Amino acid sequence: MANLKELSKRPDGFSPGHRLCAGCGIPIIPKLLYKVTDYDIVVASATGCFEVATTIYPYTSWLKPFVHSAFENAAATISGVEAMYQSLKKQGKIPANRKLKFVAFGGDGGTYDIGLQSLSGALERGHDIVYICYDNGAYMNTGIQRSSATPYGASTTTSPAGKVIPGKMQRRKDLTNIALAHHIEYAAQTAVSHWNDLATKLQKGLDIDGPAFICVMSPCVPGWMYPSDQSIEVTRMAVETGYWPLFEMDHGVFRVNYRPKQKLPVADWLKLQGRFRHLFRPEYTYVIEEIQRQVDDYWEYLAHMEQAFPAPPK
Repeated sequence: MANLKELSKRPDGFSPGHRLCAGCGIPIIPKLLYKVTDYDIVVASATGCFEVATTIYPYTSWLKPFVHSAFENAAATISGVEAMYQSLKKQGKIPANRKLKFVAFGGDGGTYDIGLQSLSGALERGHDIVYICYDNGAYMNTGIQRSSATPYGASTTTSPAGKVIPGKMQRRKDLTNIALAHHIEYAAQTAVSHWNDLATKLQKGLDIDGPAFICVMSPCVPGWMYPSDQSIEVTRMAVETGYWPLFEMDHGVFRVNYRPKQKLPVADWLKLQGRFRHLFRPEYTYVIEEIQRQVDDYWEYLAHMEQAFPAPPK
């Protein structure tokens, strides 16, 4: 892996001038994607914040091949493109030594929910693709409605905190482990706040012959309700409190890639965001306690996974 100075000098495949919100975490992902590899990359994207803000006709931020797919079938679309590439190679219409890689992007709405069936199918069929979910924890593009990625206790426009409920009352779906259940060679969870971890995992995903899945925490200023210059700090605190662990399954070996030196209380992350503001009223103390319990339980689960899928002895 190149250092940050070296990466900054590599060509861009994604240009500035897009219309994503100030402070949005999403642009960090494609910028690193193109810089960590020399592969020619074809990208497909589901409808969502990313697509809407980077392909407003007649403009585009994509300097490389890009396909806009529907909300529910980005994985199916990129699977079809990859299958066509394999066919053209067999026919001799593409040189056998020309290596292309195929990447799909989707938000949590288009991945955890609407697009899960096409993602599952692509992983099960074994297409040589990398699927990247930019996870901002709600349907941000259409009005900040809850998704199955929305954290327990978060207030959204369809799980509003009030007298009836203290925000969303269901736990977040564990999508990375759902991807792992397809027995693919590589699946990982990372965050835009940790550029080296993100860059390393993007590179690993691209180097896999077969399907890879990467879920990236990508903060949303209007949806999470924090100042636009605090995106990296807010995301970093999700990692430091243990709410968002960084881990991977790499060829049958499960690793937690980062352990906070002193894991902070999850309340330290919650208090940075307006979507959790209501939880700091006395009547909702139990919700914060439940979120902390969920975080602690999940770290126990991660420890069991490391024991179950250890690295081979040297």
